[in-house]
Amino acid sequence: MGSSQSSALKYVIRAKFEVEGIVERSDVIGAIFGQTEGLFGPELDFKELQRSGRIGRIEIELQPKHDRTIGRIIIPSNLDKVSTALIAASLEGINRVGPCSAKVALERIEDVRESKRKAIVERAKQILQRWTVETSPSLEELYREVAESMWWAKVEEYGPEKLSAGPKVDEAKEIIIVEGRADVINLLKCGVHNVIALEGMKIPETIIKLCKEKEATAFLDGDRGGDFILKELLQIANIRYVTRAPLGKEVEELSCKEVMEALERRVKIEGLKFEIQERREWPALRQVVEAVKELEGTWEAILFDNNMERIARLPVSELADRLQKLNGVNVVVFDGIITQRLIDISLERDIKCLIGARVSEAVKEPLRVRILTFEDVKGSVTTT
Repeated sequence: MGSSQSSALKYVIRAKFEVEGIVERSDVIGAIFGQTEGLFGPELDFKELQRSGRIGRIEIELQPKHDRTIGRIIIPSNLDKVSTALIAASLEGINRVGPCSAKVALERIEDVRESKRKAIVERAKQILQRWTVETSPSLEELYREVAESMWWAKVEEYGPEKLSAGPKVDEAKEIIIVEGRADVINLLKCGVHNVIALEGMKIPETIIKLCKEKEATAFLDGDRGGDFILKELLQIANIRYVTRAPLGKEVEELSCKEVMEALERRVKIEGLKFEIQERREWPALRQVVEAVKELEGTWEAILFDNNMERIARLPVSELADRLQKLNGVNVVVFDGIITQRLIDISLERDIKCLIGARVSEAVKEPLRVRILTFEDVKGSVTTT
């Protein structure tokens, strides 16, 4: 029975709840059955739906937190879309668990069949990639083959600081500035020989001098360390362009294809210098710190204008739609996930900073929108 039920599963309803008191799993289950009973007649009664196998076993995840309980409700559904949506909406009508006040909010409804389709597509990609690799040289190998045929380059020491560098720093009109020796090695493997490393957070005098003589591109890691180095470079050195490794990755980890793509999408620093410097100060702003403390666990958002005055407070579920309509939003702090859609809306609406509980793995961080997490804000407070 479990196997057939699993194979017929269409959707999974996921909802968050918060109870003003300490309750048990059985209390939450009782509230679900008790407060939804009779809403839509016997056809959509929870007990009858479970008995007939049209919804699966209700899972409750809960965690006591001080004098309250937070958690999630997970309900598998074999119903159609309309019926599943009605069941999901009925959960938000629950306002008490046992003797305690409660609040339930729908997170999402997952389409299990869509997940299966995506899994099949991803597996097909893996099969195709492996097939291609086994039958033809990879692009990575072609890059390396061409690079090695042009030059067998070794890391050299450059300047009085003995910075790690490629062999063409002196003769090249442009230079690529990276963070460390491992980054230099990776770029040399990809045929980029006009590269030099900072070798630390302090900007060496050799780098400052080279930036006056040559057109400089900063190629930095896609993490917080790269943020700090970029801020320092902009204050001290004459950088013309900047590019970053993908969010969360380091330059030394990139394939040759990723290296070339990053260098192709480099951005002129003119007009961005002041903006980038200012954005680094946002996490420590009193208004931002207070907003993060206030929003944790609420699934809500606070919008600020250019003067860091509050414009609005709203549910995260309404955030994308409201951002497309509101004018003058400069900073958004919200208890949710920063997605590519929100980044695209921010670029379109000229929003300068998104601060969320966490960042989706699929996003690409643009230079014109600052992306921060609640942990970044807490860390900046600790270190300042």
